[in-house]
Amino acid sequence: MTFSKGAVSRILVRTFMAVLVLLVLVAPQRQAWTQPSYPSKPVRIVLPFAAGGVADITARVIAERLGAKLNGRFYVENQPGAGGIAAARTVISSPADGHTLALLSNGTAVSVSLFNKLPYDPLKDFEPISSLGYFDFIFATGADAPFKTLAELIAAARAKPGSLNVGTINVGSTQNLSAELFKTAANLDFVIIPHRGTPEVLISTMQGNLGLMIDSYSALKGNLADGKIRALAATGPARSASTPDIPTVQESGVAGYDVVSWNALFAPAGTPPEIVKALNQALHEILAEPDVKKRLLELGIEAKASTPEEISARLKSDIDKWRKVIEKAGIPKQ
Repeated sequence: MTFSKGAVSRILVRTFMAVLVLLVLVAPQRQAWTQPSYPSKPVRIVLPFAAGGVADITARVIAERLGAKLNGRFYVENQPGAGGIAAARTVISSPADGHTLALLSNGTAVSVSLFNKLPYDPLKDFEPISSLGYFDFIFATGADAPFKTLAELIAAARAKPGSLNVGTINVGSTQNLSAELFKTAANLDFVIIPHRGTPEVLISTMQGNLGLMIDSYSALKGNLADGKIRALAATGPARSASTPDIPTVQESGVAGYDVVSWNALFAPAGTPPEIVKALNQALHEILAEPDVKKRLLELGIEAKASTPEEISARLKSDIDKWRKVIEKAGIPKQ
């Protein structure tokens, strides 16, 4: 059988079109076969904090929801240590495949200026994913203290410079630096007394040895409810949804005072953008769920997701902010 040149051309065109259609149909399947789903194994979230604290509880709530949302297992691994160095090393030395994540915080920003040389750069060695939540600190005094408001405490401190004792946890903590910032912003002369932990600060406050203490709402919640201590102010720029009845430091007469701590999820630098996008989208959905918002609000945390760019900008801004506070306070580098 013979074909004319025109017939041959038509056959070739039809064959080409058939192959082209087949390739179009097969391409999505080939893409699905060559791109493994995420997560393909358990995902660990490494924390620079011990179990039981605000960050730990937040991370465990989020890990459980991420597992359900992304059909995998997410778990928390606690690696406490100064500057978050151990936890950071674990994460940045892991493959950038989304299966090892880091919880960074306001404390990460503080560490940059508090330590002579960190073995990592949080702005370069991590890929931002999203914020998890934000929380204020509480200014509190003993139940029997003569100060009913922060304005009264400020007036008394000005009347007798150097007479007020303010208690915080260790030097360089956000609580401690909040006290240093308060001293500068309110133009006060008082003594900051660091303690080894919150229980010691609480005891000193309840015994009347401290005129003021600063710590997170979750750490003080029980004693506030029992009337053993009295809240005078919250450190955020506006009243928190978790403590709407507690006025801010700014409301009490200290213009510009603003301390809000945060927790956020980061990955090793170089993590594929599609994995970052999947995690970010999942976190936006999880942190908008009413029961998650309620659970975190009970800890004094306002659940809020962000874009990667927003939390990266917040980290950089807080590094600059706390560097100035540390330098002005003359806190020696560790």
